[in-house]
Amino acid sequence: MNNVLTISALNQAARALLEKGLGTVWVEGEISNFTRAPSGHIYFSLKDDKAQVRAAMFKGSMRAGNVVFNNGMHVLARARVGIYEARGDYQLVVEHMEEAGLGALQRAFELLKAKLAQEGLFNPEHKKPIPAFVQTLGVVTSPTGAALQDILHTLERRFPLMRVIVYPTLVQGKEASAQIARAIEDANRHGLAQLLIVARGGGSLEDLFAFNEENVARAIFASKIPVISGVGHETDVTIADFVADLRAATPTAAAELASPDQAALLHRVNVLTQKLIRTMETMLQAQSQRLMLLEKSLIHPGDVLQRMMQRVDLLSEQLSNRFSRVLNALNMQVTSLSNRLSLCHPQIALDAYAVRVANVQSRLNVAMENVLMRKTQQLGAVGRELHALSPLAVLDRGYSITLSEVGSALRSVSDVNPGDVIETRLVDGSVKSTVL
Repeated sequence: MNNVLTISALNQAARALLEKGLGTVWVEGEISNFTRAPSGHIYFSLKDDKAQVRAAMFKGSMRAGNVVFNNGMHVLARARVGIYEARGDYQLVVEHMEEAGLGALQRAFELLKAKLAQEGLFNPEHKKPIPAFVQTLGVVTSPTGAALQDILHTLERRFPLMRVIVYPTLVQGKEASAQIARAIEDANRHGLAQLLIVARGGGSLEDLFAFNEENVARAIFASKIPVISGVGHETDVTIADFVADLRAATPTAAAELASPDQAALLHRVNVLTQKLIRTMETMLQAQSQRLMLLEKSLIHPGDVLQRMMQRVDLLSEQLSNRFSRVLNALNMQVTSLSNRLSLCHPQIALDAYAVRVANVQSRLNVAMENVLMRKTQQLGAVGRELHALSPLAVLDRGYSITLSEVGSALRSVSDVNPGDVIETRLVDGSVKSTVL
């Protein structure tokens, strides 16, 4: 009897065993039985669909501005496992608690960010230069999202001559990251685009988390084509932004960074044209002034003056011809740009879609006729089977059916009595009889 323990000693030993064996753990569950003591401490239970455990979180562990917890909230908690000795209750002493899901995503974001930064994926020396003039742009995004429309509208406004290839992908959900990475790889394998935009509209951390996945980050880093990330709004930051060669605050900003401004280009052409005209006028004026000085310095201008005048005429003709050639070249360039702009008219795309609709309608009519024919054949077969099972088909083979006065089929002589009127149905009519 020397090893008999008091209740207090038993609870102390059990607490020491739990604290030593489990220590600090992370648990996830739903808050219930929530109460807040006047001291500021909170007491509650954490439960799942099969079990629950008591928990306490002391005021000193709750930071200012922390989440306000209440019953029904799904939380993630870091706690020490122990026993409340006064009652012998097994409990958790919570040191840190946050809403489940969002906190886990944030921790995953920070861990992956630190890992990739250590590997050098964010280093500036790995950033590829963005081409100044892009003829073909690849866009990795959802084909039905607002981000794609923002990009296309921006390009139409700034530089409608740019060709756009859309690599469609999901931008949210479990399958999104794999599709985004595959779309980037497809764009590199095709080799048609000189620049890629990886984009989607704004959202929560959970909505944007496909762009925080490691496979997307490594696909962007491995891309031979320069990548601009345009994910979310200005305040949204993803792993894709750190790895990309250039980060844009929004999909619209990404389209602006990827395209030259058509109006600015035309303005520059006009500026260069005016500069060329002024340069030629200055040269002509300088030659004229030089001629005047030479003319004044000659005592006997004679033949020298004539030669200089001829040279001035030749230079004027050369300048005029050169000016005409430059203007013609600029006019041809403007005409070419205008012709290419006309090819982008929406009516061309509408005509193509009309042809596709007509083809689909024709194929639908043929398919409907085939289905109707098969159903008609099936109906005929079922009718033949029903006829084979019909009692009338039995009559065709020489059999008959005898019915009582009330019309029920007779199966035994015990079903009738003398004097009853019965009816015998044959294939071509019926005979009534009296039972003797």
